[in-house]
Amino acid sequence: MPDTLQITDCTILPEAGAPLISPGFLEITDNTIRTLGPMEQRPAPGTATVIKAPGQLLMPGLINSHNHCAMTLFRGLADDLDLMTWLNRHIFPAEAASVNPEMVYWCTRLAAAEMLLAGTTTVADGYFHADSAARACRDAGIRAVAAQGVIDFPAPGVPDPSRNIEMLERFIDFWLGQDPLVTPAVFAHSPYTCSPATLLRAKETADRHRLRFFIHLAEARGEAGMLIDARGTSPVKHLQTLGLLDAAAVCVHSIWLDDADLDILAATGAQVVSCPQSNLKLASGTARVSAMLDRGIRVGLGTDGCASNNSLDMFREMDMLAKIQKLKDHDATSLPARQALACATTDGARLLGLPQTGRLVAGGLADMVLIDLQAPHLTPFYNQDLLVYAARGSDVRTVIVDGRIVVRDRKVLAFDLEETLAAVERLAAGLRAA
Repeated sequence: MPDTLQITDCTILPEAGAPLISPGFLEITDNTIRTLGPMEQRPAPGTATVIKAPGQLLMPGLINSHNHCAMTLFRGLADDLDLMTWLNRHIFPAEAASVNPEMVYWCTRLAAAEMLLAGTTTVADGYFHADSAARACRDAGIRAVAAQGVIDFPAPGVPDPSRNIEMLERFIDFWLGQDPLVTPAVFAHSPYTCSPATLLRAKETADRHRLRFFIHLAEARGEAGMLIDARGTSPVKHLQTLGLLDAAAVCVHSIWLDDADLDILAATGAQVVSCPQSNLKLASGTARVSAMLDRGIRVGLGTDGCASNNSLDMFREMDMLAKIQKLKDHDATSLPARQALACATTDGARLLGLPQTGRLVAGGLADMVLIDLQAPHLTPFYNQDLLVYAARGSDVRTVIVDGRIVVRDRKVLAFDLEETLAAVERLAAGLRAA
């Protein structure tokens, strides 16, 4: 007999911009939303497990569309530095010294705990030893688009860069269809660390398997001068000339773009992930998100790795996204709160190729969170805009992923958090001693 779960007596936000249902109910069968609506339409519970949630808001789980989860080990290791100094003098050496399958597994599991406790139910991760990252996400109970990193230099797990696509293929072959929580993908680090030949082979691999192709793009002001064998006058034009931009291409950061670059992204259907807090902390710049949206470019929201953020709280990220666009545009109506919420839910889900997540609808996957509305900073709760401007990850009480309760009353149920914390502390002790 299928497992059934009913959540009752709560306020429901089915998706960004939709009217609230209050009081409402939602019923899950196995991993799928069966029905939802006002309480007077609630079916008899029968043998269903019932969660009564008065004073709480039920909403879609948040979608973190760009992260390097294992970099939890480097949180606070090197702060207050510009992007290239941070990368070349601190992060790349730390990675060379410490990144291995064990490190990626435990540090990704720590990131999963942080994200789940803050209401994120899906993450797009791009890193090395992606097999370990995928296993960690699966074991933690978080949905993941896990991408194997590709780079034209010796890298963790791929000491011979001539084998980078071979290792990518192995990763995809194992994880494609292996687990409902894990979707493999391709992460070509950037056009200044990957040659045109490598980029073309990585994209061909992604296309052959119908997977997402992620790439850091136009994050630094001088990136056009750093391109390997430049084929265009900007990073965007470089990728366009190589034929890499289409609806399966996800361009991360995309800060230093002119109007012609934006028009190219719009014409090709390429998608963008903005990481506002990381970009601010590294003084990389502010992406023209409102201009992207005006052109119909789909934009998702990500935290980036917490070594450059230093938080994985998507509520903070939504707040920052909306506010910095207002400041950049000198317009208080630029990028409304509900658009920021859409970037972190429905638009993020579509960007990742997971349209059955990011909203609460009959037939959709059961990924959702309950938020305590009785906190002082959420009282009174007039509308969903407050989720962007006042809510925080610590307001999350219960998290459900794929129909499974993975956080209940702010306690991680899916795995042993204490074990994970201890493992990461051991790894950090080794890094301190190095």
